[in-house]
Amino acid sequence: MDPGMSVAPLAAPVHLVDASLYIFRAWHSVPDEFHDAEGWPTNAVHGFARFLLELLERERPRHIAVGFDEALDTGFRHQLYPAYKANREPAPEALRRQFSHCKALCAALGLTVLSHADFEADDLIGSALRASRDFGLRGIIISADKDLSQLLRPGDEQWDFARGQRWGLAGVKAKHGVEAHQMADYLALCGDAVDNIPGVTGIGCKTAAILLSHFGDLDTLLARADEVAFLRMRGAATVSLRLREQREHALLWRQLTTIATDAPLDGVAPFLRNPADGQMLASLSEALRLGPMTRRRLRAAAGLDEPEFTTPSPADTTMDAPFIPSGLT
Repeated sequence: MDPGMSVAPLAAPVHLVDASLYIFRAWHSVPDEFHDAEGWPTNAVHGFARFLLELLERERPRHIAVGFDEALDTGFRHQLYPAYKANREPAPEALRRQFSHCKALCAALGLTVLSHADFEADDLIGSALRASRDFGLRGIIISADKDLSQLLRPGDEQWDFARGQRWGLAGVKAKHGVEAHQMADYLALCGDAVDNIPGVTGIGCKTAAILLSHFGDLDTLLARADEVAFLRMRGAATVSLRLREQREHALLWRQLTTIATDAPLDGVAPFLRNPADGQMLASLSEALRLGPMTRRRLRAAAGLDEPEFTTPSPADTTMDAPFIPSGLT
């Protein structure tokens, strides 16, 4: 590049967090030795709080929204396909309570909380990103979920926070062999076991990538399914037959794998951080029996002055959560 040429600066980012992923990871990785004032476990809250603090301290985001899954078994995808995510055990009450605490913690810190009974966190993140683009923002999607890669556009990034990996459009192609905008079609073809989406029988990841590289999108592929038999690809004739037989299924799978970008949002773009609610934060810290170090970090992240130290009650023996390796948070 010509040294005299200037490089346009990147647009300001909006950080969009897939909260459920990090709450579930904390639930499974943080020892079950922390309890709130009523005796309910708070290990997921501790782990999520640590993740959130690391994110806020490192990035100091000006625009941020956190998406939560309310539609665990009531969303529009369940209406389309009752077996959607049926392979997952229902979240126990002890975990559901902690989801509520994590939402309250985000709100107390001044972060926009996104949740809806009919739309998943992915849909809320997609809708928030679409709305943010009207303000010239680029997206940083904080999640390891491959579904969310379909939302990426030039300048956007996806960030697997636990593994410290970030990628854009080129990274999607390198990981999956398809372009970001082809991800919904790709998952419709090869399926997604995590969400109990079968895909088209006999089509795996490599075959799906080959087909989309050749035909471009699912609609074109299905319209020209007869041509698949003549591709220089192992089992081409069988794949052609399966595509013709399972055309309607493939279209249904794509409805399930496509992230909605028109979901109703509680927050308003561009999702600027709001002033923290110090009283709410203090009440949560007390109810959750968070340790003094965590409380100080939360207040610092919220931009609040240090409170006066008080003597803890004899019943409050809960200490700060131990260090959790980044791969587990």
